[in-house]
Amino acid sequence: MSISEIKGSYDAIFSLGDLCLAGIQLRKLNLRPFAGPLDWMSSPSLVSVNKLLENRFEGFMLKENLLATGYSTGIDSIEKYLVVHDQAYGIVSSHDFKADQNTLENLITYPEVKRKLDRRSERLLHYLETGKKILFVRTEASFADTLKLEEILTDLVKNEFHILIINHTDVDTMKEKNWPITHVSVVEFPKHDKWNNNDDLWKELFSEVEIVSEN
Repeated sequence: MSISEIKGSYDAIFSLGDLCLAGIQLRKLNLRPFAGPLDWMSSPSLVSVNKLLENRFEGFMLKENLLATGYSTGIDSIEKYLVVHDQAYGIVSSHDFKADQNTLENLITYPEVKRKLDRRSERLLHYLETGKKILFVRTEASFADTLKLEEILTDLVKNEFHILIINHTDVDTMKEKNWPITHVSVVEFPKHDKWNNNDDLWKELFSEVEIVSEN
């Protein structure tokens, strides 16, 4: 479907990874009134995200599946956090476990982090059931994995939804792609310095998109 078809009003917009980029841009555009479960995660494999959605987040970030491997910094600060892998789903937390409160061997704040992530997961699942119109945004996805994502969301989402895929390639500006998948719009953005150089393209893409209500 054309990118013009994503324009309109939504009850919720959720990032489905692959990094924090979509969450950061949605926040800049005032289209993120609340956090989603994958906003600040690294989820390089859409296959894993599809599995997570298909399982309705069952077993997400269970303590027995976690492995702390190193250190990161905050989203908007230089505060240190642990890099923690959910080995069951191949998803990585880099902004949840503060390094001054946890160690690589002992995730002391795990209970509060898990409660936070559960709230976010439950909110997403709530919108799947009750939202009249939802937009899902994913950076970096193949045709085959997107086809599977659309199939899963068709089963999960009760009302209208759209999927926006943004792939970063060697293009010089925004380029629309035509993937013959229902509910799916695809664009390519320049990959060079994608964290800093594409703000105007994100703004253009979402220029007629708005959040209308909270459930």
